[in-house]
Amino acid sequence: MKTILWGRFYDTLFTHQPLPTSDRPDPGQFDTRDGLWSFDMFLPVEKGPSLGEGMTPLVSSPTWDAEYKLEYISPTGSFKDRGATTTISHAIQCGADRVVEDSSGNAGAAIATYAARAGLDAEIYVPASVKDAKLQAIERAGATPIRIEGGRQAVTDACIEAVESGDAWYASHSWSPAFFAGTATFAYEVALQRDWNVPDAVVMPLGHGTLFLGVYRGFKALSEAGWIDTVPRLLGAQAAGYAPIASELHAVPESENDVADGIQIREPTRKQQLLNAIAETDGDAIAITEDDVQTELDRLHAHGFYVEPTSAIAPAALAAYRERETLEPDEDVVMPLTGHGLKI
Repeated sequence: MKTILWGRFYDTLFTHQPLPTSDRPDPGQFDTRDGLWSFDMFLPVEKGPSLGEGMTPLVSSPTWDAEYKLEYISPTGSFKDRGATTTISHAIQCGADRVVEDSSGNAGAAIATYAARAGLDAEIYVPASVKDAKLQAIERAGATPIRIEGGRQAVTDACIEAVESGDAWYASHSWSPAFFAGTATFAYEVALQRDWNVPDAVVMPLGHGTLFLGVYRGFKALSEAGWIDTVPRLLGAQAAGYAPIASELHAVPESENDVADGIQIREPTRKQQLLNAIAETDGDAIAITEDDVQTELDRLHAHGFYVEPTSAIAPAALAAYRERETLEPDEDVVMPLTGHGLKI
């Protein structure tokens, strides 16, 4: 209960920050040298530990007839760096000297790294089956990994129990609105890189929804500030067998997708908020099979995008959305490639 109240309190704090009142800047004159912190007018925290995260390239990919935003070249190899820098910045402002987090790998590595940058102790609760590359990233940053047997929910439960019985600050990527404030910068950057013309749709992996909901909040903030004219449709890609959002909207495959391990979430923390974001943007969420992800992963690697398996679920979903005619062939699409292949 304390965790739930914590989330609601800070949601109120973070979703009512003042928005910019000036006209949107000319893209050619916008100073991006400070990475995602260049958008500090939209961020409700003061800049803390930074490693130059943000302003990842947006590249055209004719093979998929879409644009990819290369999140996998972030400092720790995933988009989670966006939320880690803002979350640890907030932790410092709250007076924290020790943080804990639960993660399947990428968020844990990011929180561990930014905690190290800030001089904070960190404990990262991970599944016992966590991939070696991600475990090594956590350990090399000086954090203590706590391996938990069982599913992803067991990891979260163990972490929350530790928070409620101890004195650590919960640097949760699924609860902390500071994390979503960071992932919202994905939307700000896409809009800027496209001269404030947003795509028709953004197709994203969807587990806990830390990127999905952040992108929704980011485009909404830009719209409310008058910097963009429309909010893109948000289209989620969930792993078959771990598709609680998609199953609310469609029949889903009965098989389990164990390739897209980064989004194996059966009980997303913010499920209703995700459903609301989908409804408000005329979006959708579908479940993608293991074979389809593997096919797209091989194709991405063959075209020079060396990403981890979970990244391949978005292009696999793009093909499915076009086949279902949810997306027309001429619609303008952006997709994130979320994690680096060296973390496999």
